[in-house]
Amino acid sequence: MFYEVIPGRGTGRLETALTYNFSDSLPVGAIVEVPLGRMKVPGIVVKKVAQPNFPTKSITRILYSKPLPSHLIKTAVWLSEYYQAPLSGAMGMMLPVGVLKKRRNTGVKTAKTEQTEQIRAKTEQGGANRGRGVEAVKLPFIQLNPAQKMALEGLQKALGATKLLFGVTGSGKTNIYLEMALNALERQQSVVLLVPEIALTGQLVRVFQEVFGDRITMIHSKQTEVERQKIFDALLLGEGPRIVIGPRSALFAPLHNLGLIIIDEAHESTYYQENSPKYSAIRVASYMATVLKCDCILGSATPTVEDYYLADKKNTLVKLAEKAKDTAVKPEIKIIDFKNRESFSKNRYFSDALLAAISDNLANGRQTLIFHNRRGSSPLTICENCGEELVCPNCFLPLTLHADSFELKCHTCGYHEKVPVCCPKCKAPGLIHKGFGTKLLETELGRLFRGAKIRRFDADNKKGEGLEAVYTEVKNGSVDILVGTQTLAKGLDLPKLATVGVVQADAGLNLPDYSAEERVFQLLTQVIGRVGRGHIDKAEVFIQTFRPEHPVLSFAVNEDYEGFSKYLLKKRAVSGFPPFKHVMRLDITLKTEAIVLRKVRDLYAELSSDKRLLVSPPMPAFHERTNRGFTWQLMIRSSSRGALVEVAKKLDKNFRVTLDPPSLL
Repeated sequence: MFYEVIPGRGTGRLETALTYNFSDSLPVGAIVEVPLGRMKVPGIVVKKVAQPNFPTKSITRILYSKPLPSHLIKTAVWLSEYYQAPLSGAMGMMLPVGVLKKRRNTGVKTAKTEQTEQIRAKTEQGGANRGRGVEAVKLPFIQLNPAQKMALEGLQKALGATKLLFGVTGSGKTNIYLEMALNALERQQSVVLLVPEIALTGQLVRVFQEVFGDRITMIHSKQTEVERQKIFDALLLGEGPRIVIGPRSALFAPLHNLGLIIIDEAHESTYYQENSPKYSAIRVASYMATVLKCDCILGSATPTVEDYYLADKKNTLVKLAEKAKDTAVKPEIKIIDFKNRESFSKNRYFSDALLAAISDNLANGRQTLIFHNRRGSSPLTICENCGEELVCPNCFLPLTLHADSFELKCHTCGYHEKVPVCCPKCKAPGLIHKGFGTKLLETELGRLFRGAKIRRFDADNKKGEGLEAVYTEVKNGSVDILVGTQTLAKGLDLPKLATVGVVQADAGLNLPDYSAEERVFQLLTQVIGRVGRGHIDKAEVFIQTFRPEHPVLSFAVNEDYEGFSKYLLKKRAVSGFPPFKHVMRLDITLKTEAIVLRKVRDLYAELSSDKRLLVSPPMPAFHERTNRGFTWQLMIRSSSRGALVEVAKKLDKNFRVTLDPPSLL
C-alpha cells in the first residue's frame, strides 16, 4: 500500500507530500518515521494513493497507535497556503521536538508513560462523576453578575465561529471563560485557553486550576523536551476532555474532541510568530474553529482595531462595559508635561507630584508601580570627543548600558561586552551614556527612598527571579515599589497597588510604524487598569509625557476605546492599512549594499506595474545592517489578499515574505 506523507523535519522549504510504501493499512493522521535522504524524520500520513510509476521508500515504523486529530492536519495545510510557509514546517509544529528519540517502546502499540496513565485515570474518573463533580465546582466559583450573564448570552447567540469579547479591565472576562469551559466539559469536549505568556497570566491560570483541578494541562516554555513529549503522549492517547492552557503553540495540542478555543488578551503581539513558519495564532484559531464548528472567543479590553472592525461588521462583537466589583474606584489621572521643568524640581525622571504620591504610599502601606518600556540603564553610549556611537557588531544597533554589571548589551541578538575604558575609535577616555531605562530608574528610586523595598521586573531578571516570585512578594505587601516594562501591564491584579507612574508615555509614538499609536494606547490602557480594581479606595495615575496634547493619550486617559478606534480607523482608511488593505512585507538581504539596492529597485519597478498592488518605494529595514548583510524592504498593499499570495509564490525563495505583519519594523 502507498501513502502520501508530509515530513515534519529536515526538509528545508518542502511544499509537497512525499510518497512511501507500507505493508499494513494506515489511517490518515498516522504519525510515522520515514527515511529522507540520509536522515530518519517524523512524518504524518495525509492520504492513501495508488501505486506510483516511480520507486518508493518504505515507512520505517509507526510512532503512535492513535492518529493525529484531523483538524490539525487541515490546519497545517491551510497555514502553509495562507502564509506561504513551507508545508513541512507547518506540519512539524504539530509534533513534539523529540518525537523520534527512544524514550519509550516503539511499534504499533506505543507504551504509555506514567503521566499518560495518570491523566487518563483522572479524566475517566472525572467523566464518570461528571454530573456530580462538575456541578460541585460550578456554584462556589462561577457566579456571573447581570452584565456577565448578558455577555455570555450574546456570545452564545452570535453567529459565526470567531467572536470578540470586548470587556473593560476588571469587568470579569475570566468568569465568562470559566462558564464556557465548564459547558464544554459537560459536553465531553476539550478546551484550549491561549495566554500571551504563562508567567504573565499566573492569576488566570490559578483560577482555572482552582475550578477545574486535574483537568488542566499546562504547556509553557520552561518545560523540557521530555516533559513536552510526555504531555503530547498523554493528550494524544488519553481519554476524556481536557483544558489545555499555554501560549500560541498550545493551539496545536493533539486534542481529539476540541469544542472551545479561548484567546485571552487577544491584542498581544506574542500571538504572532516571527520565526518561520510565520503565522498569527488569532487567524489560525479562527480557521480551526470554523473547521471544528466550535467557538473561538477573543477576549480583550483593548482589541486591535482590525479585530474590532471585523467583529462589529459581522455582528460577532459582544461588549462587557461594567467593572465586576461594585467597589471599583475610577482612577484619578494626571498628565504631567515633561517640558515643564518646574514640575521636576526634585528629580529629572520623576515629577514632584509622583514623588509625593510615592511618599504617601510608603507612609500608609500602599504600593506604587513605575512603568517605563525600556530596559537597562542607558540606551545610548557615545564618545564625548569624536561622537562615535558604540553599536553591536552583529546588528549595528546602539548598545545599552547595564550599570549593575557595567556591561553594554544588545537587546536584539544578546551580544554583550564590558564597558571600554576609552573610545574604540579615537582612544579618548570620555564615553558618556544618554537616556534611561528601568535599571537606572530602580537605582534612582533606591537613592530617593532608602528604606523602601524596590523590585524590578523586565526581561533582564536573572533566572529564579520570575514574575511569579515577584508577584507573590507584591501581593503579600513585602514590596513597596515595583519597576518594570510592558510585562507589568498585562493582567496583574495587585491588591495594595494605589499609584501607577508612567515615566515617559510617548516613547513609542515616534516609531515609523502604522501600529505604533495602537500599541501605545493598549499599553497605557492596560497599565491604567492596574489600579482602581476595588481593593483599596485610592487609585491614581501619573502620566509623564513630552506630548500632553496627543490624542492617543487623551483617549487612553478617558478610557475611550470607541473614540480611539474611530480616530485610528479613519487614518487607516486614508493611508490604506488594515483592515482596509492587506499588507505584505518583503525583506531582501544581501552582503553588498549596492547589490541589494539594485535588486530591490528592479523588483519595485516590476511589482509597480501590477494594477492590483500598491507598492511603497524601497526603504532600508528598521534593522538595516546585520552580520548577514544589508536589508532593504518593500511594503506591498492590496485590497485582494489573493493578489499578495500570488506575488509571494513567484518571488525568490531567499527573500523573506511576511503576510499580514503586525508591525512593519
